[in-house]
Amino acid sequence: VQLQASGGGSVQAGGSLRLSCAASGGTFRYYTWGWFRQAPGKEREFVSTIRWNDGTKAYGDFAKGRFTISRDSAKKVVSLQMNSLIPEDTAVYYCAASTAQSYLDDSRQYTYWGQGTQLTVSS
Repeated sequence: VQLQASGGGSVQAGGSLRLSCAASGGTFRYYTWGWFRQAPGKEREFVSTIRWNDGTKAYGDFAKGRFTISRDSAKKVVSLQMNSLIPEDTAVYYCAASTAQSYLDDSRQYTYWGQGTQLTVSS
């Protein structure tokens, strides 16, 4: 499985941005797809997940109400729409894929990772 993340950039606080993760090389319906982020000097942090087969979603507390994860099965793309961005959202964002059934907010459950895309939110 190969993952290619894109869509990062620089925005002002209050703005929006949409990240995308293009997937290839696997049987996607067996996977859960996740977004994680890592800010300088901090550990990798869970953002959101979506199950490919039924669309079940989960979010980290900071993401609830601001971020929305979605998938396009035909295009094999998982997206993360981020609204009401704040400077604390500044990080490198990674997409990932897992065959695990639990603890999906734990990055160690994920086998496949994209290369990361930088988001910078200025105040």
